[in-house]
Amino acid sequence: MIRYHKDPKTRIATITLDRPDHLNAPTIAARLRYADLIHRANVDDEVKVLVIRGAGNNLGAGADLPEQEEMLNDDGEYSLLHEFRIGENEGVKYPPKGSFRYLGQLNQLYANSNFGCRSLQDFKKISILEVKGYCYGWHFYQAADADLVISSDDALYGHPSFRYVGWGPRMWQWAQTMGLRKFQEMVFTGRPFTAKEMYDCNFLNSVVPREQLDAEVQKYALACSRTRPTDVVVMQKQFFEIMKQHQGEYMGSLLTSWLEGMFPAVRNDADELTLNKETFGKGLNNAVKDNDGLYPPEFRLSKGARKAKK
Repeated sequence: MIRYHKDPKTRIATITLDRPDHLNAPTIAARLRYADLIHRANVDDEVKVLVIRGAGNNLGAGADLPEQEEMLNDDGEYSLLHEFRIGENEGVKYPPKGSFRYLGQLNQLYANSNFGCRSLQDFKKISILEVKGYCYGWHFYQAADADLVISSDDALYGHPSFRYVGWGPRMWQWAQTMGLRKFQEMVFTGRPFTAKEMYDCNFLNSVVPREQLDAEVQKYALACSRTRPTDVVVMQKQFFEIMKQHQGEYMGSLLTSWLEGMFPAVRNDADELTLNKETFGKGLNNAVKDNDGLYPPEFRLSKGARKAKK
């Protein structure tokens, strides 16, 4: 699901999310491997630039929600020790459902760069994200954290938490990179933004037709690999990191992890789509499709549904 390749000659490494039949959704294990690979690239003197891309027609549409079905359901006991890299037989008892810590400490974990959500934020070299098709959910986090984002003109950006699951973890990073006014529009309408809209927000560095995307990413990657020494790049990244922390990046991560941890305490409005046993029993794709149909075509999450007539 996660492929890694490096070219010591150019000092460009590539992480490929390779699960196209599931829209490149990372499993928990794949997300942890992703974090480990970024950590290794950060240390490796043969890597100066890291490119992240997706196999197939999309970068990705977010995490593997069916894998999280038992976590999101209200009934039954379920341990999240595997998220913490702790085995079930290591003598550690996970807090039960119904406690704040059940989801609260998991969402706080996501603010840690070792667990695959915030890893690019702490990467001290140059990261470039190649985006095509869907860039939703977890993949949208990567777009906020990458140093440069190169996009095909058919890409869509957003997060399903603004429609039907969660509250939008790490919202600080999107508010900063998109601008508050436009990000609030995304949050409150739940609609995805096109590549052109994201470029107009100064979120993207370049937008090209799909057939030119690989060449455009390679152009940027080679240019970055030939600039100042890696030591200088790391010092420059430290400068940007200090700016972000002065503005409250990590505090934003902790605040939104607290917000996400309150998920079980929030009462849904009538007829609102909720990820519960009934929804998963109906089929997540069917439930999301029905919910998507409640919105104008240009507000819909599905590429196919966006082309439908009113």
